[in-house]
Amino acid sequence: MSAIPVIALTGHLGAGKTTLLNHLLRTPDTRIGVVVNDFGELNIDAGLVAGQIDEPASIAGGCICCLPDDGGLEDALVKLADPARRLDAIIVEASGLADPVAIARLIGFSRVSGVRPGGLVDVIDAVNHFDTVDRTELPPARYGAASLIVVNKLDQIPVDQRAAVLERVKDRVSARNPRVHVVGTTVGRIDPALLFDSSDAAVQFGQLSFRELLLDASDLDHAHDHVAADAVTVSSSGCVDVDALIDLLERPPSGVFRLKGVVAVRQRTRVRNYVVNVVGSAVHIGSAPASAVPNCLVAIGMDLKTESVRAELGAALRPATGSSEAGLRRLQRYRRSSF
Repeated sequence: MSAIPVIALTGHLGAGKTTLLNHLLRTPDTRIGVVVNDFGELNIDAGLVAGQIDEPASIAGGCICCLPDDGGLEDALVKLADPARRLDAIIVEASGLADPVAIARLIGFSRVSGVRPGGLVDVIDAVNHFDTVDRTELPPARYGAASLIVVNKLDQIPVDQRAAVLERVKDRVSARNPRVHVVGTTVGRIDPALLFDSSDAAVQFGQLSFRELLLDASDLDHAHDHVAADAVTVSSSGCVDVDALIDLLERPPSGVFRLKGVVAVRQRTRVRNYVVNVVGSAVHIGSAPASAVPNCLVAIGMDLKTESVRAELGAALRPATGSSEAGLRRLQRYRRSSF
């Protein structure tokens, strides 16, 4: 079984974290584990959570970034990583008072078996963000911890001002971290494919879209607000050039938020298959299950330049007769950090 992505969901009070979480929980045929901390009323739709797992893992006692080293988040992740739960993703929703930098570190340095960092999604309020959160000369440190920033509540901004608000956020974010992806939406409607895979194999790009699957009668008024993801898939045969592969993983094509796939690498006299996952700047490389078939890479993001992305993925999958020692050392560094 592949490692389960652990996605941190942060944002200032009232930005729309729980609204976005409830939206993700409606993803068809997907099982999501949820970790919340009982700081105030989170208003998570209990029926949706109950439909995903037996019960949510709940952390009491205030801010999640202040948990002791010997419990709390680690215990919750151990519980949810149990293969019997068959989870596709784990979402950690933090209090609005929590520090995104500390949360990212807690998840990034977790040694719980069977999970991997799935990125940090920071939700911001398009109306009040620059009056409540980003008020100093230097951009807030939270931008540096995020992999995806969701500018929510754009419907409360006049239509002719929305583009300017998004650009202002992007400019501030890129000053701190140029690799962060920024998307705008209303009522937390982003494509779940940006964050995790559905366990339903029938739900594929090019067939019934996520947009169509997610809309129900209550969503119709907001259909035009849904942020849809693009995907590009490339496959090849043989073994890959490990240096070219890791170059791609460390510097994904423009607009790509996630990269995933299975690759074959020749290591002296043996060939090994690896699962690769990239979210933002986080690279995870693990051993592929025996049933996995290399080589295939899928890039997921927003407004992708399809042919350019396809060319970059193809170059990384180009067959090679062997791997350099330096390339194998690079691969092993990521393998060691991915346990």
